[in-house]
Amino acid sequence: MRSRPSAAEPDVAAGGLVSHVEPGAALRAGLRVGDRVLSVGETPVRDVIDWRWLTDENHLTVTADRGGAELTVEIDRAPGEPLGVAFETPVFDGVRECDNACIFCFVAQLPRGLRQGLYVRDDDVRLSFLTGNFVTLTNIGEDDVARILEQRLSPLHVSVHAVDPAVRRRLMCLTADDNALAILDALLADGIDIHAQVVLVPGINDGPVLAETLHWLQWRPGVLSVGIVPMGFTAHQRRWTRSYDRTGAQAVLHLTREWQTSMRAERGIGWLYAADEFYLLAEQEVPSWSDYDSFPQYENGIGMVRAFSQELAVPRDMDVRATLVTGELFAPILCALTLRAGLASVDVLAVENRLFGGNVTVAGLLSGADIARAIREHDARRVGPEGTYLVPDVVVNSDGLLLDDVTAAALAGLAGADVRLIRSDAGSLTGALTDLNRRTGP
Repeated sequence: MRSRPSAAEPDVAAGGLVSHVEPGAALRAGLRVGDRVLSVGETPVRDVIDWRWLTDENHLTVTADRGGAELTVEIDRAPGEPLGVAFETPVFDGVRECDNACIFCFVAQLPRGLRQGLYVRDDDVRLSFLTGNFVTLTNIGEDDVARILEQRLSPLHVSVHAVDPAVRRRLMCLTADDNALAILDALLADGIDIHAQVVLVPGINDGPVLAETLHWLQWRPGVLSVGIVPMGFTAHQRRWTRSYDRTGAQAVLHLTREWQTSMRAERGIGWLYAADEFYLLAEQEVPSWSDYDSFPQYENGIGMVRAFSQELAVPRDMDVRATLVTGELFAPILCALTLRAGLASVDVLAVENRLFGGNVTVAGLLSGADIARAIREHDARRVGPEGTYLVPDVVVNSDGLLLDDVTAAALAGLAGADVRLIRSDAGSLTGALTDLNRRTGP
């Protein structure tokens, strides 16, 4: 490892900050937590995709910055030996933001005073590949397309919304020429697979417009799945006062079932999947496990209710005093599941979202203040001994912060109760209830 002074102060936006190094080749060579990786060989590293792409050799020359000094790290590893290097963020040169002004943009509807990161409207194709974020493809050019094809960034997750040009202009308020569909066609033609998303806005891109969009996507075999989700709105805007009601949701589901029947005959999969919220709004049972195929749109809120319901396996007649905290949308489902499991001493607390208001009812968008308020009010109504409140960890980010910057550690004090965060899957809930039962049992 050689060291020399940097010619200038390091650019904090350049390179990837190393957050962890497993024992192995990179650690042996001298790479350390806190180093900022700048390049591999002569090629700058812009993100973890570049890192993976450029480090596929057994001998590597890595240039890094350590406290203002450049280091050259020569790494030799055995064939197949992992480097074991993790970075603080997946992209090193800043997240590419959206250039559009979509009329349904949720970020544009946020209240003031939240932490700055919540107002970032990411539209970065790299995050589409790495983490499944949906992007519009309206802000990428020839160089981006060439990189996607060279590094085979597939599958991508793309928000299509509509294919009718006039409807796209109305929905997305594009600030530049709309080449997204042409780019999408070029990627598909070169073997890049796509999971598509359509955010439905009542009366604008549903009905015949949605049918046109689906037909356009159907003719492209590389479109692996399509998810349709309802527009969400908060109380901090004046454009929207409603989204989908029971009747509107039923109409969407009727169209969904027609398409699924057709696509199962054609491709052997449902292909089109509606958000869980549509089924809950329509007061219809969510589809069976097999109807979701491989759950290709799970992270888009599609199939989560079915997966949770099927995987929950709490021992019957468990005598544990606990309250399950969730949003208003999922609360009825959770109530039915606890009754089915015979958990008579387990309550479900549906928390109203006063931070956002509007039609925001999911657990993942609850604030610390709203959760704490609901718990305090619930405790005031409680009859019998106190219990434990179990809160799904989807309410916090990777730094352990809720939307209003309340920390996970501070939530119990704010609520004045025994509050515990658990993972949001059914297995974790089963484990938490079993553990409480063991602690309080005879």
